[in-house]
Amino acid sequence: MVVVRRFLRFVFVMAALVGVMSASLVVIGPQVVELVGAHRSDHERISLKPLAERSLIFDSYGNLQGTMTNSADPQNRSQVPLDEIPETVRESVIAQEDASFYEHTGVNVRAILRAVDANLESGDVSQGGSTITQQVIKNSLVGDEESFSRKLREAFLAVELEKQMSKDEILERYLNSVYFGGGAYGVQAAAEYYFHKDAGELDWAEGAMLAALIRAPSEYDPFKNPELALRRRSLVFRRLVETGKLTEEEAAFSEGFPLPTEPNPPLPPYDYFVEEVKQQLLADPRFGLGSTTEARSRAVFEGGIRVYTTYDPQLQAKAIQARQETLPRSDDGATFPVDNPRTGEETFGTQAIASVEPSTGAVRVLVGGPGFDRWQFNLATKSPGRQPGSTMKTFTLATLFEGDGADGVEHVPSDTASGSRCTFRFPGERELYTLSGSSGYTTITRLTQASSNCGFMRLSQVAGIENVALMATRLGIRSTMYDRDADGEPTQPPWNLTLGTKEVTPLDMAAAYSVFANDGLRMEPYLVERIEDRNGRVIYQHRPDPERIVSTQTARLVTEVLAANVTGGTGRNARISSGQPAAGKTGTTNDSTDVWFVGYTPQLATAVWMGAPEGSISLARAGLGGATGGRYPAATWGRYYSLIMEDVPTVEFREPETTRRGRSVGRIPYESGGSGSGRGGRTTTPRRPSGGTTTTTTAPDDGDGDGGGGDGETPDTTAPATTAPATTAAPAQPDFSP
Repeated sequence: MVVVRRFLRFVFVMAALVGVMSASLVVIGPQVVELVGAHRSDHERISLKPLAERSLIFDSYGNLQGTMTNSADPQNRSQVPLDEIPETVRESVIAQEDASFYEHTGVNVRAILRAVDANLESGDVSQGGSTITQQVIKNSLVGDEESFSRKLREAFLAVELEKQMSKDEILERYLNSVYFGGGAYGVQAAAEYYFHKDAGELDWAEGAMLAALIRAPSEYDPFKNPELALRRRSLVFRRLVETGKLTEEEAAFSEGFPLPTEPNPPLPPYDYFVEEVKQQLLADPRFGLGSTTEARSRAVFEGGIRVYTTYDPQLQAKAIQARQETLPRSDDGATFPVDNPRTGEETFGTQAIASVEPSTGAVRVLVGGPGFDRWQFNLATKSPGRQPGSTMKTFTLATLFEGDGADGVEHVPSDTASGSRCTFRFPGERELYTLSGSSGYTTITRLTQASSNCGFMRLSQVAGIENVALMATRLGIRSTMYDRDADGEPTQPPWNLTLGTKEVTPLDMAAAYSVFANDGLRMEPYLVERIEDRNGRVIYQHRPDPERIVSTQTARLVTEVLAANVTGGTGRNARISSGQPAAGKTGTTNDSTDVWFVGYTPQLATAVWMGAPEGSISLARAGLGGATGGRYPAATWGRYYSLIMEDVPTVEFREPETTRRGRSVGRIPYESGGSGSGRGGRTTTPRRPSGGTTTTTTAPDDGDGDGGGGDGETPDTTAPATTAPATTAAPAQPDFSP
């Protein structure tokens, strides 16, 4: 057997020599010049490109929420310095791949010959002939083409690299670049994938397993081929003993450790919040990741950045829990069946939830749908959104109280208007616009509690539709509040804008309402707190830039009215079990296609939307003929806040200053024939017809469908509850935030 092995070794060496000499003769002339020229050209400028490195997204507590890699070439890599890679890994890899690493100058002919002997003896590829330096060159510069010119170039560059980098630098580069299988590049990612731990914690058995994988990660995969993996690991232990790094006893002891049995792949960004962050990073140059789409893509997927977000997983979990406990006719806590009249097939309804911290603008929760695996379109953030129904009436209140209305009067909650039947003749419209109503002549607060459509149609004309649209935009509604002509150009807001006929997103609504919770200061909603590069240097830090949108008095008056709506109006299902005061408004559109509740406490503002993601489908087709914002979204909102406020001290809203006595809002622009008192038919939110005309529309009061409190009860007609003294104002930061 020894004779045969020596003969085969002789044949191999002679074949190699003949091959080298033959190839040398073939490349005489221009190719030799090319090779030498390439070597000379690389002599002074050889450099290794930075390694692609995964980027990570963290929540507000510092917990990992997602890993971002290039889908075309997903390199799950996290670089670690050599002094953080333990001896167990370094010595195992050196023993297996290049035992003379610290002795040769880049190329080791003796190692090639030893590899032949070892491989013949073992009947396997137990050792390779390339040095670690050559492997670095191959992986980084010349590729793995099987040709003499490539091998010669690899050898040239390996020698040159050893002149330009220290041994430790080369080894560090190798251990961070080599592929270990399972998408893991480098020892850190491999340690996580195979052993669920950091590279610095790996023992001899684990280090030997990683070294065993390098030559053929798929073949020696311990999860798929455990027997081959064990045999391969044993070869590494043998090399460790032969090189004097382990004794026979130590190797035998480590051999007794089992192989890993369960992989730990990186957490993909399959979540509404994380996906939203990723899309913002790719689209927005303000994060400092590059001025072009290509540059930002490289930074996000290969730059190794660390993104720290505002996401609060504890609040998110409670929002989902609240949805699970309150969503009607749901088997999974996330959806309910709905018949789609356009296709005749069954689809589903769900809820979307967005929460914003008023004092900072931090977006804490995004429940974008039933689950990112089922529905990836983020219903909480993506434009154009859905019709908000009567939740839009709050912007009419703000316009009136701020004195930004067409009459220039700073109105107060005790001012009065009629909520009875109304008819309008709008400029440029051929037909009358008529709604039914039953609220009678009463205060703005009580019109809000009853969600009176006629009342708010009158109030919005007093305020001026353009002014209401401007207020919505200033508060943070990013979708257009204007109708468009046949050429797509904006014309004017619809006359019934206050009834919620223009689409909005839940995130925008939560952010807009948060201004009232923050005493009229708008904090731009944001998801990214800071970004660090791969070396820990901060390259982006969110800076708050508060903007005064309405006066403190206006914000507190709006809060007073909306708090009365929760205690004695259509929003009673949103009451919080701990007694924490809340303010909010319900909304329900035509045929209950979209139902809403948007509200806030001093600590948090939240919008809850419910409907069918596939389009405007009546929830009556889900067996929810009585679906209103006050019935379902308000109940979800109330349960959510009861969960998060359970152990949080009560914080009262600040009181507004004393106002003048109430009086009539005065003449109503464009109203035809004065106030009526008749009752109308079924609940509806009129839509502005296309083509620039309106039709005569008959609809009852409470077009958001919440007029009876959403539960068959009439609104409480007692005066709004008084609020606590200003000395119990909201703190700068919520008590439940990280």
